Amino acid sequence: MKQQSSPPKTDAMSATWVATSLAVAESTVAEIYGLTGTAKQLSSERDETFLFTGENGTGYVLKIANAAEDPAALEFQNGALLHLEIAAPEVPVPRLVRTKDGGQSHTLATVDGPRIMRLLSYLPGELQYRTLPTEAQSRNVGRALAELGLGLKDYRGHPPDGKLMWDISHTLDLAAVVDYVAPERRARAEAVLAECDRALPAITALTRRQIIHNDFNPHNILLDRAEPTKVVGIIDFGDMVHAPLINDLAVGLSYHLATDNWTARAGAFLEGFLSARSLERAEIELLPLLARCRLAMSVIIAEWRSACFPENRDYIMRNHTTAWRGLCNISDLTPAGLKRLAPKLSED
Repeated sequence: MKQQSSPPKTDAMSATWVATSLAVAESTVAEIYGLTGTAKQLSSERDETFLFTGENGTGYVLKIANAAEDPAALEFQNGALLHLEIAAPEVPVPRLVRTKDGGQSHTLATVDGPRIMRLLSYLPGELQYRTLPTEAQSRNVGRALAELGLGLKDYRGHPPDGKLMWDISHTLDLAAVVDYVAPERRARAEAVLAECDRALPAITALTRRQIIHNDFNPHNILLDRAEPTKVVGIIDFGDMVHAPLINDLAVGLSYHLATDNWTARAGAFLEGFLSARSLERAEIELLPLLARCRLAMSVIIAEWRSACFPENRDYIMRNHTTAWRGLCNISDLTPAGLKRLAPKLSED
C-alpha cells in the first residue's frame, strides 16, 4: 500500500494563479520601473516569467511569484544576487533591477493575494541542455560551479524557515514516499536511502558549510551560442540552501552521469571544479554517495509528485529517465573509482 503522503496543495511548487496578461505585464513594468517595451511569456514551474524587451532593445526577465511563495525566500535570492554583484562581479548571474523608488521588488495586489514582482537583467545564451555535451563543456561547467561557490562563500543571508524538498541534507525524509516508486526501481532507491542512513554521522561531521546554489543543472546554465563550451550565464537561485559545500558538487555532478561517455564527462567536470577550488578528504569520500542521493531524490520525487499531480506528469517526469540512468551508472561507484575518473582528487 502506498504511503498517504502528498505535497500540500498550497505550496509554491503546486500553487495555481490567475494568469497575468501581456498588456498588464507591460503596463506594470512601465509604472513600477519606468521602462516601456513588450513582454513575451516564458515557461516556468513556480512563478510567471516573461521576457521583457525595452524600446531600446535591452532585455529583462520579469518574474511574478505565485501568492504561496514565501517573501523571505525571494529576499534571500535577491540578497545572493546583490552579494555576487559586489563580491564576485565576474560570475555571470542576472542583476537585480531596482524599481523607480529604489526597491528590490514590488508587491502586486491580485485576486490570488499579494504577488511579488521582480525584474532581472537578461543573460543571452543557449541553455546547456540544448547543446552537444562534451568534455570541454563539462570542464568549464565544473569550474563555473566552483567560482559561483567561492562568490557565495561569505554570503550571510538566511534561508527561509522549513525544509526544501530538493535539499540532499534531507534525503532520508523521502523514505515516507519511496513506495510511490515503481517496483522495478524501488529496491535501488531504497538501497541509497539505507546507505545514506549509515553514512549520516560522517555527513553530519562535514565542516565546510555555506550557502550553495543547489540546482546547477543544464536548464540553469547558459552557454555561448558561438562557443558552446563557454559558460556565460547561471540562473535560477530558487533552491539555495545552507548546506555542506560538497552537496553543491554532488548536484552538479549528477547531471554528467547519464551519457555513454559519462566517465569522461564526470572526470572533466570534477577537474574543472578542482581547478578553482580544492576538496577535503572527507568530502571526497562522501561524494559518490551524495551524487547517488541526488539521483535517487530525482527518481523518488518525480514518481511521487506525478502520482499526486497526474495532469502535470509530463513536466514532472522530464528528467526522470536520465536520473535513473545516472543512478544505475554509479550504483557501485566508490571513492577510489571516483579518483580514477579525476586523478586530481588524489592530490587533495
